[in-house]
Amino acid sequence: MKSFPLILATSLLSISAAVAQQKPATTTTTTTRPSASSTATAVERDLRIFADWVSDKVSRTADDIARETPKVAEEFDRQSRRIDKAVDSLTVEGKREYSIQKKRYSAWSARQDSLDRAARQPETAQQSQDRLLGEKVVLGRARATELPDLYARFIETTRTQRRNWTATDWSNASAVLSRLNARYDQVREQLPLEERVRIRSWQGEFRTLEKARDVKGVMAE
Repeated sequence: MKSFPLILATSLLSISAAVAQQKPATTTTTTTRPSASSTATAVERDLRIFADWVSDKVSRTADDIARETPKVAEEFDRQSRRIDKAVDSLTVEGKREYSIQKKRYSAWSARQDSLDRAARQPETAQQSQDRLLGEKVVLGRARATELPDLYARFIETTRTQRRNWTATDWSNASAVLSRLNARYDQVREQLPLEERVRIRSWQGEFRTLEKARDVKGVMAE
């Protein structure tokens, strides 16, 4: 026959086991926070969007972008602020790319401001000529040997700046070319055939670029 203490201990153990089975399991609630990797992915996506946006804007002409300038500046501020908040999550390459894109936009924006100021203060004929030729020249007294270099400067300026030219800029450039051509007709016999061929080529290139600009304007309308 079992002793009373043993029976009591056995009963207590049974009661404890029953209570443990009935006690509901404790649940732990955790708060999910964005991981560093998800933040990095988001800011990298924002950087790609920003880079595409900058490329689109800097490739457009002054005429196309002039009426949108205030909105463009606001959009730049919005996108850059968004990236700035998580810029530390970018890789070294990402930070470098972000810096490059901001510099591209800054240079483009400064150029737009310069063009706007120029539009408010139209160039004189002499100023246009000086800008297109890269120096002050009295074309009526230019030597024959100077003309190939003057034509070369003129066409190089046209190639590099024409995408931002207005109708007035094209008109001014055409007038400068006419003055160059007038002097060329006076002294061309003093030039070797090779130089005359080069000058004829540059004359034709300008007219081709000018016509291409006119065609683009008609299609835009």
